[in-house]
Amino acid sequence: MNPPPIGEGLPRHVAVIMDGNGRWATQRGLSRIQGHRKGKDSVREIVETAREIGIEYLTLYAFSTENWERPGREVEALMGLLRRYLRTEVNKMMRHGIRLRAIGNLRRLPREVLSDLRDVEHRTRDNSGMTVQLAVSYGSREEILAAARKLARRVRDGDLAAEDIDEEAFAGALMTATIPDPDLLIRTSGEMRLSNFLLWQAAYTELYITETLWPDFRRPQFLAALAEFKKRRRRFGRTDQQLAQEA
Repeated sequence: MNPPPIGEGLPRHVAVIMDGNGRWATQRGLSRIQGHRKGKDSVREIVETAREIGIEYLTLYAFSTENWERPGREVEALMGLLRRYLRTEVNKMMRHGIRLRAIGNLRRLPREVLSDLRDVEHRTRDNSGMTVQLAVSYGSREEILAAARKLARRVRDGDLAAEDIDEEAFAGALMTATIPDPDLLIRTSGEMRLSNFLLWQAAYTELYITETLWPDFRRPQFLAALAEFKKRRRRFGRTDQQLAQEA
């Protein structure tokens, strides 16, 4: 089957909940860690595809705050996979102008993982071809609470009036302040929930749920999701008649 056509009307920012590595492995009699290793190949292919077709921002939900509760061996393996990804992909990021940034409670990361992450962020900081944003040790409720505390401190210190806290001010206090909200959010493995991911930012994001498990989600599946997005009519609370008048 030929991949769907690509071109105008693509989302500027795509976010992905990469789910299903464990189930993929279990179905094949493999360990969950082997599923995560296979999922890393999907990360590489989706990043390459997004760059090739002109997606400006790609946010990948790599590790949630809740994932710290998983068995220690699995957490350790995931941290090792993250380090390997950073070390093996940084040169490619430099060649293709990809900037890497990370959001989340990064202080919880092992020291060596955080060191590698900061190193890649620093080396790619001036790249302008595409931004890959990794949500690592990330939880949206924690992010929202941190933003509320930040604004509360500004009000306390007299730098901000409470009545001046609007949506723009609040969004500016989030970890994603410099990144536009996602236009499309893809979730693999068929689960119908956001799992504490970009709760504020996804208010008007188009959702695409696929039964495909993450290790099987590759270029054709990604292009299919983008083709579906291009069919959507984004109203942002307005009527079709209003949109027609604005066109």
